[in-house]
Amino acid sequence: MKPIVIKNSKIPKALSFFIDIYAITLFPFIIIKDEGNDITINHEKIHIEQQKELWVVGFYLLYVYYWLKGKFKKQSNGDAYMNIPFEREAYTKQYDFKYLDKREKNAWKNYLSSRSS
Repeated sequence: MKPIVIKNSKIPKALSFFIDIYAITLFPFIIIKDEGNDITINHEKIHIEQQKELWVVGFYLLYVYYWLKGKFKKQSNGDAYMNIPFEREAYTKQYDFKYLDKREKNAWKNYLSSRSS
């Protein structure tokens, strides 16, 4: 299934409670604040794959868990976000436009150890 990309949406701004959200993936939608770019769309496509692997709900539960884990370690909202393994994989591979062709299932698990706390 190909993701549905929604551009120029007000949804990212409306969901920006803890950090400024530029784009968000709510399976099967990629929702972007403006026109977006290929890098952002590739980043969000990685999230689509992660969500499919975890049957969507599992992804969101683990996403919140990892963010809260960072907050309990007294990380800022931004640092807690950047330490979520799903984000670490997506940011690391967002410039590799062939990544999804070769990505191993559950590759996000390779990013479980946090960056500096």
